[in-house]
Amino acid sequence: MAIVKVFVGLDYHQDEVQVCVLDAAGKILCNRSVRNEAETIRLTAQRYGVVEAAALEACCGAANLAQELVDGGWSVSLAHPGFVARMKQNPDKTDFADAHLLADLLRVGYLPKVWLAPERLRRLRRLVRFRQQLVDQRRDVKLRVRALLRENRLRPPGDVSPWTRCWLAWLRNDAALQDDDHWMMNQHLEMLADLNLRIADIQKQLQQWANNDAVMQKLLSFSQVGLITAAMLRAEVGHFDRFRTGKQLSRFCGVTPRNASSGQRQADAGLIRAGNPDLRRVLIELAHRLINRFDDRWCGLATKLMRAGKKKNVVVAAVANRWLRWLYHQMKSVALAA
Repeated sequence: MAIVKVFVGLDYHQDEVQVCVLDAAGKILCNRSVRNEAETIRLTAQRYGVVEAAALEACCGAANLAQELVDGGWSVSLAHPGFVARMKQNPDKTDFADAHLLADLLRVGYLPKVWLAPERLRRLRRLVRFRQQLVDQRRDVKLRVRALLRENRLRPPGDVSPWTRCWLAWLRNDAALQDDDHWMMNQHLEMLADLNLRIADIQKQLQQWANNDAVMQKLLSFSQVGLITAAMLRAEVGHFDRFRTGKQLSRFCGVTPRNASSGQRQADAGLIRAGNPDLRRVLIELAHRLINRFDDRWCGLATKLMRAGKKKNVVVAAVANRWLRWLYHQMKSVALAA
């Protein structure tokens, strides 16, 4: 009896998963909804043949399900949801059609895949992103404090620097605010103090990660790379050896120029719109440090580009790009050993 090889598309939802099973010729053998349980999904698909591969879109919770299916012996790919949507070419959206599209793209080899990070790195990503959420909240609180001062046309006495202890003490005790504005200011300052403590606690957690992770320790050994930069690179990039070239790594991080050429017109259109914007921001900040703190290699590159007439923002992005390409070759052997 011939063994039927099948391809499985999974449209993920919290409680249920739409399972579409196709044979090698593209015939639909099954397309129905089942409980969101790895074992139930396996039994449903394997009823129709040997599972050659399976695919589901990357979304919240999908990576954990994919890992459970991989642990059960399946070959599972996560699909890029944005590219899949553009390839659909159909305004209608149904679970039936979405699962079928995933299975069909997988069958013909056109599935736009994303990397399935190991469970340990997914935990680090959640921690790093949670810290970033708190940092964003802290920034918003500081903006509200500034806005309240501008509304009341208040300035601190003398040359007191903002956000120092003296400046915060003036806000609490001596700023000429009305009673309701003074109450709001105290609320903002309490939130700010609480966020600072929570961010400090997270950074302690990240330091523990760094102490037990060879890749983060290697990253921290490079000039101007701090704990947050190392943690962000480790969480988002994961394994450096999954990229074939340094250019691929730079494009993944979103610090390479986007080509906008057509016919005789040759032009760049800024940085490519790819990758995690927080990761790109961290790398741009790193490039500023490399230039401003006179790291010989990168400061020399920046000086050369500035003398060629490049704008400062272009120079900073170019340094981040070149640094990542250099980093790729430094980290490949560490990634393989980790």
